[in-house]
Amino acid sequence: MLMNSQDVRPLPGQPLPGFAVPVHDSQRVFRGILDAMAHPGKIVELTDLPDAPKALNKASVAVCLALVDFETPLWADDAISAQAQAVTHIQFHCGCPITTAPEKARFALLSQGTDLTSLKAFCHGTDERPDLSTTVIVQAEGFGGGEDVRLSGPGIKTETTLSITGVGTGFWQAVRDNAQRFPRGVDLMICTDEAIVCLPRTIEVED
Repeated sequence: MLMNSQDVRPLPGQPLPGFAVPVHDSQRVFRGILDAMAHPGKIVELTDLPDAPKALNKASVAVCLALVDFETPLWADDAISAQAQAVTHIQFHCGCPITTAPEKARFALLSQGTDLTSLKAFCHGTDERPDLSTTVIVQAEGFGGGEDVRLSGPGIKTETTLSITGVGTGFWQAVRDNAQRFPRGVDLMICTDEAIVCLPRTIEVED
């Protein structure tokens, strides 16, 4: 994926430590991600995670450390980009380019409470190559305590319920709209401090 110099941010600030045992910890988090992707709506706990810089939470950082690399441009929203250490931390540990063009990102980081109308700006892939789409990492406050919604689709036997707090207004409508684009669309990874839930584009939000 080609980018010009205007799309790439510099490396200011200092990063925090990453995984204590990079290979082992990365594989452990990756297995958790696979479990969450195979079972949409399932809350998968991620334990013993490294500290996160301001504007990021532990699980979102761990997901980046496990998945993002020099071949996967990362986009971050304004609230995250304004925190130099947050951007530096991910770029230092992952070696990824930081793009300011959302449509060029393979991964995107969204702050807690972000309005998900921004999903329209990301790459949704094509009918022939849906795998080219952006994976969007959405930070949230927690699972449980909010509005329960019913989910169905591949990986869910009948249906399951999920509640998320600390997501933006219109979150579930954005998930519904995303499913309508299938096979195009984006895959969502919802991250709290120590858990993740995956909502791929195949998931339907029941009325």
